[in-house]
Amino acid sequence: MQHDVVKNYYGKILKTNADLKTSACCGTEVLPPHMRPLAGNLHPEVTSKYYGCGLLTPAAITGRRVLDLGSGSGRDAYLLAQLVGPNGEVVGVDMTDEQLATARSHISWHMERFGYSHPNVRFLQGYIESLDQLDLEPASFDVTVSNCVINLAVDKGAVLSGAYSLLKTGGELYFSDVYCDRRLPDAIVRDPVLYGECLGGALYWNDFLTLAKRAGFIDPRLVTSRPLDITNEAIKVKLGAAKFFSATYRLFKLERLETACEDYGQAVIYKGTVSEQPDAFELDAHHLIERGKVFPVCGNTWRMLAETRFAPHFDFIGDFSTHYGIFPRCGTSIPFAITAGAAKSDGSCC
Repeated sequence: MQHDVVKNYYGKILKTNADLKTSACCGTEVLPPHMRPLAGNLHPEVTSKYYGCGLLTPAAITGRRVLDLGSGSGRDAYLLAQLVGPNGEVVGVDMTDEQLATARSHISWHMERFGYSHPNVRFLQGYIESLDQLDLEPASFDVTVSNCVINLAVDKGAVLSGAYSLLKTGGELYFSDVYCDRRLPDAIVRDPVLYGECLGGALYWNDFLTLAKRAGFIDPRLVTSRPLDITNEAIKVKLGAAKFFSATYRLFKLERLETACEDYGQAVIYKGTVSEQPDAFELDAHHLIERGKVFPVCGNTWRMLAETRFAPHFDFIGDFSTHYGIFPRCGTSIPFAITAGAAKSDGSCC
């Protein structure tokens, strides 16, 4: 059973992230300036047992309630605990005894380090495919995050559906994971090392989009992506021609999103008031919105800004009274960066 494979790999085989055989579960992103002092506040044991593939830094979450799926040693949870502040809360969920023990053992240490009078983070044991079995109130979280864990889940559709149920309307699932350019054969999926290295359980990217929409996340937005270079020769031979990518997506829980980028003649103006992004607000890989500039957007993007926690940071132009068709350049080809360091588009639509 894959749960046992994952528990064994992350609880007993891996002692620190130096034991990983590939870079799939080891992010290479450089922390932005505002995150570096926060990372300096983390306990060394927590960081040594970190196995993430992305950078979970959702903006504007002060005072918010955040759920971390597959929280592991607590590295991301403790970063987020500083971002939400003493009046916010972070709840981590993980199934591995050893990882939970590490995360829980350092709660008091971190609260003292952060200068908080009471804990604003807690860790629950459970399966992320069965979030409804935990003592968590539906529609009670502003943001849900996950870092290179959903690929390890047996039922990925159940994870997405559970996350949707626990989010407030206007909330978002902001997460990083590993994807593949094709559906993988059973021999790769069943290989315990490949599965533990976040490769065997990687979803074909288009299957992920289908599952996300089925769960209620109608318009998934790609934030960043990078190709994974598999340097372990034995593993490379097993994988054959399959190509893998680390990608970060944001999925909004908004009931009136459409299945395509429809043009209603709308635009937004960013006020520059999100503290982490004063000069330009990055919604996704195709929407870098400069402060003070009129920026045309589709109806879905308008709702992602107007009907979420980002609304106070924008002025909004137009409504949904007139439809002008679909935005150009909204294709359906593979969305990931094919080469490392690929430039982001400054266009106004995906």
